[in-house]
Amino acid sequence: MLEQDSRDGSIKMEFDFDAVNEEDSPFPEVRASVSNIDDPEMPAMTLRMWVVGLILCMIGGAMNTFFNFRQPAPSVSPLALLLVCFPVGKFLAFVLPITIYRLPRYLGGAEFSLNPGPWNIKEHVLVYIMANVAIGPPYAINAIVVTELNYNVRLSYWFQALLVVATQLTGFGLAGMCRRFLVWPASMVWPQNLVTCTLLNTLHAEDDVEPGGITRYRYFLLVLAGAFFFYFIPGYLFQALSVFSWICWIVPNNIPVNQLFGVSSGLGMSVITFDWSQISWIGSPLMYPWWAEAHIFFGFVLFFWIVTPIMYYTNTWDLAYFPLNDNNPYDRFGGYYNVSRVLDSQNRFNQTAYDLYSPLYLPATYAMTYLLAFALSTCVLVHTILYHGRSMLNGMKKIRVEQDDIHAKLMRNYPEVPDWWYAAAFVGFFLLMVLVVEVWHTSVPVWALLLALLLPIVYVLPSGFIYAMTGQGITLNLLAQIIPGTLMAGNPVANMIFKAYSVQTLTEATSFVQDLKLGHYVKVPPRATFIVQAVGTLMAAFVQVGVKVWMFSNVNDICSPTQSSSLTCPHNQVYFTASAIWGAIGPTRQFGAGAIYQPELYAIAVGAILPIPFWLWQRRYPGSWVKFVSTPVALNGVSYIPPAAGINYSAWFAVGFVFQYLIRKRNFAWWSKFNYVTSAAMDSGTVLSLIVIFFTLEFPKGGFNLNWWGNNVFNETADANRVALKLIPPGGLPLH
Repeated sequence: MLEQDSRDGSIKMEFDFDAVNEEDSPFPEVRASVSNIDDPEMPAMTLRMWVVGLILCMIGGAMNTFFNFRQPAPSVSPLALLLVCFPVGKFLAFVLPITIYRLPRYLGGAEFSLNPGPWNIKEHVLVYIMANVAIGPPYAINAIVVTELNYNVRLSYWFQALLVVATQLTGFGLAGMCRRFLVWPASMVWPQNLVTCTLLNTLHAEDDVEPGGITRYRYFLLVLAGAFFFYFIPGYLFQALSVFSWICWIVPNNIPVNQLFGVSSGLGMSVITFDWSQISWIGSPLMYPWWAEAHIFFGFVLFFWIVTPIMYYTNTWDLAYFPLNDNNPYDRFGGYYNVSRVLDSQNRFNQTAYDLYSPLYLPATYAMTYLLAFALSTCVLVHTILYHGRSMLNGMKKIRVEQDDIHAKLMRNYPEVPDWWYAAAFVGFFLLMVLVVEVWHTSVPVWALLLALLLPIVYVLPSGFIYAMTGQGITLNLLAQIIPGTLMAGNPVANMIFKAYSVQTLTEATSFVQDLKLGHYVKVPPRATFIVQAVGTLMAAFVQVGVKVWMFSNVNDICSPTQSSSLTCPHNQVYFTASAIWGAIGPTRQFGAGAIYQPELYAIAVGAILPIPFWLWQRRYPGSWVKFVSTPVALNGVSYIPPAAGINYSAWFAVGFVFQYLIRKRNFAWWSKFNYVTSAAMDSGTVLSLIVIFFTLEFPKGGFNLNWWGNNVFNETADANRVALKLIPPGGLPLH
């Protein structure tokens, strides 16, 4: 079990000198999951790998882009594709001819085969690596949608596609520069990769059949089928089981009860939902380490079940005049903030119109999220310096950060990717971004792109250390909005492009590093990993933009709050709100001197101080429980609110407690065999069910919507209607 270490504040892993003598990893978790042997002759980058990987990558990327516009939004997990591609690979190994073909001399004369032998673990992991970096919905799509819908700017397909490619792949080059810190050291375990290695070794190397037992793959199919058919109940037939705010049904007009126990706009204290897409909306609770789940839920309870209600019911910052939890900004009259009223014909900020209209007001959970983001921006840097400063300094001096373990030694059999490959990718995709903003006249100057790139360069190691320990990366959302909001004030479109480029570069960099470590564990040639990551991400980008274009051309009322298939675009609404706050109105008017939310800036200083007492205490008392505390994880874990609601955290933690603590503690054998398979099957079955429901029952003209109590009761509450505690006074709130 991974535990936090008093030395690095994140994970405790006991050093085992006997393991070193046996030429295995010094960490028991790695020894249990990762093979310490390798066959350098095993084929990896085969033709069938490319066919299977690209097809699954395109399908998964298209589906995840589709569900990016839905609330709640399930996703096709890379782990599900890892399980799906196994029988496909085995089938191809069975049916393809084993003939060896030779290319003509003028093409090099190389030999190849469509079927070089059994479907092996290296081919399998390359398919997974391709999926892991490519199937997530591109962050830049949010900027594209908001620009088109909210700022009425038409964008061509090629602008959208090249913007997505540049934002997705600049981080690829940055990831390669971090290998000596985040991939090669044995202590950078990346627990989520151990899950993948366990499943791969089970499928390829272990005898999974026990007398009277069941194989993992059969179990996966059974759970997938169960999840598929069950989701028809909360997803279509009895939707109240998804929004299971039963306390609110009893007292539908009691505003405080609806705000605390509600699901739509409340804090989710009712805990229960029967909808897996609600439970797994912030990530599957079966995938996170237990200690990280405890940190995240502690942060959620402290900040959103205790501090936020106190601020709301004492009407701090006039919060009680607006819904407790919402994605939208509000004006002083209690309506959604009409950003167009404070912009001129060029989509630039108009001070006179702003003074006549209204300041922008935030719902309580939104205000809390920004407060935590201010604290996190400094907390993670201080935490990284305190706990990882020495390793970073050694790496920069070209001193070996750690002694090589067996996996690093085995990887010496393969030529390493030259640093200039990554440097070329980094520079090349940055120049592509320059081309995009200049050719399409986005009003983003090149110097702003350089600043946007500087942020992920500074934060990639802190984020990587946190990601390697918890499976959660650090976001740059706040800084990536404040900087352009200050330097390019009153220009929301430029603000969004700056943010998309900066945030996604960091996100993709950590994702690429994660897969570099996985390739390191499975002993995949580094150059094969490099090529697969680049090609998969590049091709998926064009498919995902195509899906977005199709949806906005064919789905009626998309992004409307009343869209019949729940395609309400929750992420895009949050993105628009941020563009209004930081891009149009600007950080000075929201958080500067005399502004309503100015006190939130004190969180920057608090965040810088927060890790210090825990670090000092655990150094003084190494055996104290304080060594288990990781302040960045507690602050960062609740960053999905909004658009996530309270139920997405409370139900997530409840399920995580059952699987990651109770079952793991009481029946470790079952947990180690079936826990991660259960997660992948639930994700896959729910996603497939959602697709079938949408295209057969909801998308066809007229649809087949069921109008009965079980599908309407949750819409007749103060929670669903987002009712505020206080009524706006006649004439609106006074101008500040």
